[in-house]
Amino acid sequence: MKAEKEYQMGFHLQKTLVLVGLMGAGKTAIGTILAQELGVPFVDSDDEIVKAANMSIAEIFERDGEAFFREKETLVIERLLTGRPMVLSTGGGAFMQARNQQMIAERGVAVWLNADLEILWERVKGKTTRPLLMGKDAKQVLAGLYETRNPEYAKALVHVESQRNQSKGVMVERVIKALLENDASGVTKDK
Repeated sequence: MKAEKEYQMGFHLQKTLVLVGLMGAGKTAIGTILAQELGVPFVDSDDEIVKAANMSIAEIFERDGEAFFREKETLVIERLLTGRPMVLSTGGGAFMQARNQQMIAERGVAVWLNADLEILWERVKGKTTRPLLMGKDAKQVLAGLYETRNPEYAKALVHVESQRNQSKGVMVERVIKALLENDASGVTKDK
C-alpha cells in the first residue's frame, strides 16, 4: 500500500488551508484526512492553545473568559499562518473576528465546512468539551450560533456542504475537488 501512495499525483499548496465552520462541522476529522491526502501537516488551533495554556478550552473559558480566549486564539492563528502551508482547523468562533478573517484572506485560504443544523446537533449533543453549550439549552444555543455565524462563514473563499450519511473520505474528496476548481485557492495537482 505504501508504495502505491508514492506513485499518486502530488498536490501543491501556495497557502495554508484554514477550515472554518461551526462545532461539529468536521474541521478536525476532515482536516486530518485532508492533510494526509495533500501531503501537508495538520494543525488544530484549539490544540495549540491548549498546549500553550496547559489547560483545556473549557478551563480557559471558565477562568479567563471568552474575550481572553479569542485574543490568544488570534495570536496562535497569526503564528500558524506565517509558516509553511498546512491544513489548519480553527475553533468555531475564530472566523467571527474581523482580524482573523483579514489574516486568513491575506495569508491563507478559508474553507467553510457547511453542515445543516440537524447534522451539527447529531454530532455535538452530549459532548462535554463544548464550553459554549454547557449549562444551557444546548440545541437552542447551537441554533443561535448557526444563525449568527453562517453569514460570516459564507465569506470564506471555498464552501463545501456536508451531506447526511456521507463518509469522511467522500467529504475530503469533495473538499479537494472544490479547491482544485477554484484557481484562487492556490491548490494544484501534478499532471
